[in-house]
Amino acid sequence: MELLQLQYFIAVARLEHVTEAARSLHVTQSSLSKTIGRLEDDLGVPLFDRTGRRLRLNEFGNRFLRRAERALFELEQGKQEIKDLANLEHRTLELAVTAASTLPNILREFRKKRPFVHFHVQMLATQEMVALLLSGAVDVCLSSPPVQGEDIECQIVYMDPIVVAVPKGHHLANRKKVSLIELRDEWFVGVKRGYGTRDRVDAVCESAGFVPQYVYEGDEPARLSALVEAEIGIAFIPNSARNSREHIHYIQVDDHELVREIALLWHKSRYISQAALEFREVVVEYFRSMSELS
Repeated sequence: MELLQLQYFIAVARLEHVTEAARSLHVTQSSLSKTIGRLEDDLGVPLFDRTGRRLRLNEFGNRFLRRAERALFELEQGKQEIKDLANLEHRTLELAVTAASTLPNILREFRKKRPFVHFHVQMLATQEMVALLLSGAVDVCLSSPPVQGEDIECQIVYMDPIVVAVPKGHHLANRKKVSLIELRDEWFVGVKRGYGTRDRVDAVCESAGFVPQYVYEGDEPARLSALVEAEIGIAFIPNSARNSREHIHYIQVDDHELVREIALLWHKSRYISQAALEFREVVVEYFRSMSELS
């Protein structure tokens, strides 16, 4: 059995048409048909029911397809592993995040460990991030909220309290704690729906009996502090994203458990590069240190 036979078989199985499969493989129809025929001879059974040039997988074909796809997947992962080992310092580590407030410090620690490893980071909403992870376009994700899935490994690394940021002149600015219901008539600035912190906050506020009134909804969490400082509205901000702006006061939420879970995500089946493994170690150690300080 040859690798070419498996590749041709999978193409025909997916398209169920000799002409279309031959076109996608850039081979002649006769060459494709002969290769599939040799594979069936090797196996001793037909893999397709044939009607003209239209082919449909039979029971033998359906069972063999799963094995063939798995075999080619493992070979591709093996090629990636060898490539990674041979070019460790020159590989680009692809990252996707929904929780970016701690990322600068994490990347700084990672660069100390692997100064020559390039990385590329995308800030995404949860669904976009998961789609890239499942497709293999990213190696590791830093996500809030955690994401569960059949092909996703999820490791919660930190419980991050969410606090209320108000400008110094606000009527709540002298408070250390506030109940959620006291905020029902406030104007808020926040990120759009689909970001973990926003979705978590909205759900908890709804359970407290109100829907936050947003006067600004954006894609850049880092912009919220400037909007609060400008007195456009108040904001729910993760504790890890607090900054030292002089004109902002942070208040703890007193009567509801308002926290976000930060998690590492990676694909269960795909090869994990050495750079990605080391990045995960840096993330876990960073949040362990944060937990010990809090």
